[in-house]
Amino acid sequence: MSDILAADALDQVISGRMIRAVFQPIVDLDSGSVVAYEALSRGPEGPLEAPDRLFDIARAVGRLTELDELCRRTALESAIAIGMFAPLTLFVNVEPAVLDSARLEELVLLAEQAPGELQVVLEITERAIGERPAQLLATVSRLRAAGWRIALDDVGADDMSLAFMPLLRPDIVKLDLSLVQKRPGPAVAEIMNAVNAYAERSGAVLLAEGIEDEKHLEIARALGARLGQGWMFGRPSASLSEALPVGGLDLPPAVVPTSNRSPFGCLPPEVPLRRSTKPLLIELSKFLEREAIRFGSTCLVVAAFQEAKHFTADTAHRYRELVERVGFVAAIGQGLGPEPVCGLRGADLDPDDPMRSEWNVIVLAPHFAAALLARDLGDCGPDLQRRFEFALTYDRATVVAAAHTLLSRVRSSGLPESTFAMAGQLPPPRLAGMTPDSYREAVDSFAQFDVRLERRNGTAETTLRRALAATTNGVTIADVTRPDHPLIYVNTAFEKLSGLRAEDVLGSNCRVLQGQDTDPEAIERIREAIADGREARETILNHRGSDRLPWWNEIFLAPVFDDDAHLVQYIGVQNDVTAKVEADEQLLHERRRSARYLAEVEALAFRDPLTGLLNRRRLQDLLESAVLHAQVNGTGLALLYLDVDHFKSINDRHGHAAGDAVLTATASRLQARLRRGDLIARLGGDEFLVMLPGLDADHSAAEAQRIVAQCLTALAEPIELADGSASVTVSIGVSSYPDDGDTFDALVHAADQRMYATKPTRTRAN
Repeated sequence: MSDILAADALDQVISGRMIRAVFQPIVDLDSGSVVAYEALSRGPEGPLEAPDRLFDIARAVGRLTELDELCRRTALESAIAIGMFAPLTLFVNVEPAVLDSARLEELVLLAEQAPGELQVVLEITERAIGERPAQLLATVSRLRAAGWRIALDDVGADDMSLAFMPLLRPDIVKLDLSLVQKRPGPAVAEIMNAVNAYAERSGAVLLAEGIEDEKHLEIARALGARLGQGWMFGRPSASLSEALPVGGLDLPPAVVPTSNRSPFGCLPPEVPLRRSTKPLLIELSKFLEREAIRFGSTCLVVAAFQEAKHFTADTAHRYRELVERVGFVAAIGQGLGPEPVCGLRGADLDPDDPMRSEWNVIVLAPHFAAALLARDLGDCGPDLQRRFEFALTYDRATVVAAAHTLLSRVRSSGLPESTFAMAGQLPPPRLAGMTPDSYREAVDSFAQFDVRLERRNGTAETTLRRALAATTNGVTIADVTRPDHPLIYVNTAFEKLSGLRAEDVLGSNCRVLQGQDTDPEAIERIREAIADGREARETILNHRGSDRLPWWNEIFLAPVFDDDAHLVQYIGVQNDVTAKVEADEQLLHERRRSARYLAEVEALAFRDPLTGLLNRRRLQDLLESAVLHAQVNGTGLALLYLDVDHFKSINDRHGHAAGDAVLTATASRLQARLRRGDLIARLGGDEFLVMLPGLDADHSAAEAQRIVAQCLTALAEPIELADGSASVTVSIGVSSYPDDGDTFDALVHAADQRMYATKPTRTRAN
């Protein structure tokens, strides 16, 4: 079916309301009762029956909202017609791209006017989460206020859902069928831990999809699911199931998020506020950013910077790393664009927005929540001396509320999905230096050669030419059906970038920009991508104008196919990133030089010169940090105090060189026996400290004793010396957090006392 015919057929489907609903049962796994049905849409019999085909065409012709609304209305009307009333519940879906335009209030009214009580749960898929956070949160609030419940669909298919789950606070979490049907692995364990932790805190119900047999059912129960859905319980049907008993869906009390004008306003009144100038807040912000990187793709970071000028070059560099390693990152401030750096979601602030006076950094992950919430006190003078009133909180409820307030200002990430469907393309990754609007103009540029779009809009060519002339990104179109792939279109921005007039380059290959210093491997990768009909992205050295001045070009190439799937053109989007490349090279040079210097300083300041172990000062710093982590995460920690028995006699008998050899061997054996993450330091003389983090808080002392036994075994073997061998024993004392205190001095003192109590009598006398 051609696109034109498909568009005509879709028009008939929508105008003729030719959508029907079928319902798949959702079952309580304990009682075996049907408690709900999920509504699934079907088109008329034939090529448009499958919903995926219908929605693809709707995106292409800009009628997604109409089709999605028709599917939901049909679902509710059909459910009412077959008597799907309480205690049963109806699950309906919403398409992510229509969140801000869906007329959901009409459906709420329809449900309220039903002859029986119609309980509705709206399913939101993962695709909606990162793309349109403000619209998504607003939709959830609207529906909760109307009494509807929320289900988060396909959890486990993408880490983004785990990051956003506490913000959406879904009543039901639908586990993706891959978790039930595939072999368990580390990823499944991570998802299971995150989802079960959320369910335990919120009372949410877990629903496992894709249950087709007893094995799947067993796995679903093991994952913590209380509800199940799949062919084992029944296939989609236009009527209610008569094979299974009917029950009610027991959900936790509905929670409607409270609205706050700003994150700082989310702080409870009893939270103490502190004051500081910018340097401390900068370091606290960096610490939270490092924590976010530790949690990776299941974490989100949202920050507010007051004004764009405070989003400095150093900040931009840090946030590039965050974007690469964290699930979702957004930055908000007056004057910040939609993408301050590549991949970073941005949002502007109105001058009178209360957040203009705030500095916020929020980190939210399944097992971690922290927020720095600060308010400018309005000082004049040097920027670094400006004072802020602030709180650093790890209270999850406060962090979630603050993140909710920030994200309510982050609108759509870019283009409507119809843009890419019309072009026959999937949305490519975002490009540095491009706004969503300029990228849309670039991708749509080939439409002037596309007869299908001209039929829909006879003025398309004129409009697109004007848009392309206005964009600041260079755009080229090459005809790959002709020899040497000549350029057939360049915009004004490309002329400025290349230093060449359009008449000088049209009909030529774009290699006219290259020179002998252009990376041949990058050019070969571009050629291979074009030969395969793939997208390509490279940063290459080009030369500008007749003077051949070098500049770095970040170029993205996208293929264009005709109706018969033949490759006909390539669109090139060009961006001058010379300043960025040079800055990155300078930064890399400075980092390497700094890294060498810091390594030398650390070796002198933090290491024992004989054994290479940490010294007391360094271990004290690390232990205090580990105690803070233990307090946040609810874990335990232990400290071992080791003393070599009769060490003086070894020095007297074999000499000080032998004593040094004993200490070095003792250090090496301890390092080989300890766990990854354990730390060891030499206090001086024959005394050592070992820190054991990450223990069970209730059994940290017992776990430490097991490690003590392993250390004693490792140290029992004789140590070879220049004039023979020496058998060495050690005395070990153990202290633990939280039982023996939460400071370095308290833990060392307790361990020292217990170590001394274990020493042989003769050693004590000495």
